[in-house]
Amino acid sequence: MGPPLVIALTVRSRVPNIHETNGNFTKTDQETASVLCDNFGNTFVREPQLNKTIAEDDEENFHVQVAEAQVLKALHRLKPDKSPGPDNLHPMLLRETAGCITVLLTVITGSLWRKEQYLMVGKRPTLHQFSRKVVIKLNAENYRPISLTSSAVCKVFESIIKQQMTAFLDQENIVTDRQHGFVRGRSCLTNLLEVFEEWTSSIDEGYGLDVIYLDYRKAFDTVPHERLIKKLKSIGFGGNLSNWIRAFLDGRVMRVGINGSFSSWTAVLSGVPQGSVLGLLLFLLFINDLPEWIKTNIRMFADDTKIWTRMSHMNNSESLQQDLDSLSSWSDCWFAMLQSGQMQSYAHQT
Repeated sequence: MGPPLVIALTVRSRVPNIHETNGNFTKTDQETASVLCDNFGNTFVREPQLNKTIAEDDEENFHVQVAEAQVLKALHRLKPDKSPGPDNLHPMLLRETAGCITVLLTVITGSLWRKEQYLMVGKRPTLHQFSRKVVIKLNAENYRPISLTSSAVCKVFESIIKQQMTAFLDQENIVTDRQHGFVRGRSCLTNLLEVFEEWTSSIDEGYGLDVIYLDYRKAFDTVPHERLIKKLKSIGFGGNLSNWIRAFLDGRVMRVGINGSFSSWTAVLSGVPQGSVLGLLLFLLFINDLPEWIKTNIRMFADDTKIWTRMSHMNNSESLQQDLDSLSSWSDCWFAMLQSGQMQSYAHQT
């Protein structure tokens, strides 16, 4: 089987000729694809050797069970309006024939789990790319890829594992209550309501507020794999699951295609696959310990983070600076987003 495929396609409009590193414009679709692929590839981080101070617990408190009832339920949850992947298996087909294929898929998924393997076709998602700054489409930096999981079969497999992982996390109360992104029962609204209540209470009591908003650059694409595995093991996701997730993350390559012209292949060295069923959960677990490094106040929606403190005297601003230093230390320890770019922040004072 050929190498895993990641294709970038235009959305609604054709990608124009864009600037190369030498300042010239690309002349063909293949040149444009190569420039975009190089830009996307430069996002990835090369993870250094793990620091010995990082815990290496390998407790296996969690065991995945693959049963026919779970496979059948996952098949019924497939969305029939989604497109098929390169395997040409349409989600609607799998959903409508669930009663006939459940036993077969149970055998396949169970075998993959026991062998700690992941379907190669699952490493062949399609990336749609679009310009974040619509009026400035000539710079490759203004484009971002959006991954679409390629195989409905892989979605079935991942959803079974995610459901059981989530149940374990809820039972053990592992996910921090400071995280409101992509967590059941929490949302952008609950995030805003909690913050609004605390801020208005402080202002009503006559205090000022210093607030710092943080945005990690290319956060999902820069998660280092080995450090992610270490964190999963410390939670209790060791043994077969950590080995399977390593197989899920490793060995991915990508190329960019525009109008049938393709760039060369490049390895995906870091990050969690966006558009996959498990990607968001893995990212949340990677940053789950970040609030433990903060002494003031913090709320998060995925990687979008804000920290704040009441201002009753000048020493309060020093506490915020210490928290910023702690965030930098966290990033150094876990070789996180600060290593691949800059942490963008802006402050607001009330």
